[in-house]
Amino acid sequence: MNEDQNPQILVVDDHREIRDLLGRYLSDHGFRVVLAGDGAAMKNQLRNHRISLVLLDIMMPGDDGLVLCRFLREHTSLPVILLTAMGEDTDKIIGLEMGADDYVTKPFNPREVLARIKSVLRRVEALPPRRGEVSGQQLAFNGWHLDVDRRRLTDPDGVEVALSTAEFNLLLVFLNHAGRVLSRDRLLDLAEGREASPFERSIDNRVSRLRRKLEKDPRNPELIKTVWGGGYQWTASVEAG
Repeated sequence: MNEDQNPQILVVDDHREIRDLLGRYLSDHGFRVVLAGDGAAMKNQLRNHRISLVLLDIMMPGDDGLVLCRFLREHTSLPVILLTAMGEDTDKIIGLEMGADDYVTKPFNPREVLARIKSVLRRVEALPPRRGEVSGQQLAFNGWHLDVDRRRLTDPDGVEVALSTAEFNLLLVFLNHAGRVLSRDRLLDLAEGREASPFERSIDNRVSRLRRKLEKDPRNPELIKTVWGGGYQWTASVEAG
């Protein structure tokens, strides 16, 4: 692969030593890397570079990582890996609920960060192809439209709704298995395969995020039904276009 085509990682951390360490390590392992020390720099790098994945520290002054994670989920579909302080379980959970794809706990071994990045990028690459034939798959349900190749979801008013990689994977599984009751283990197997991280063994948070984005009333869902003792079921009809 041409070096210009290698994935480009955006490292966002207010500690220069950590930014530089990760920048050198990831560059030595074939990635292109850009660095940012705060939210403003992150947004500037997003405008100026074609980013493949964001590595985002939670504990930062000003707009912290959770605020920035929310921004990324609202405006992009980029994979996000959080850097979290040891013992900050609440921040990890909130970050995952916001749509982060994975997390690494500080202090960390750069090899673990590299492994997490590769794992998330493999899951992205395993999604339906985004290049090649023009005839991309289109799926429609209840006025919503999903362009599978572009991973672009639009609501009945034509407004694009950003999805994380994990949310897109799960939605595609539901649409491809409409009407079937799928257990939590089966959903994880179909959505993530053997690359699932330990925290991903609970599918419920991800289902809740999808419901908040898709359902008129997430507390009384009409699209994704809970089947007690069974798992979840997608109940709306799905049409291919």
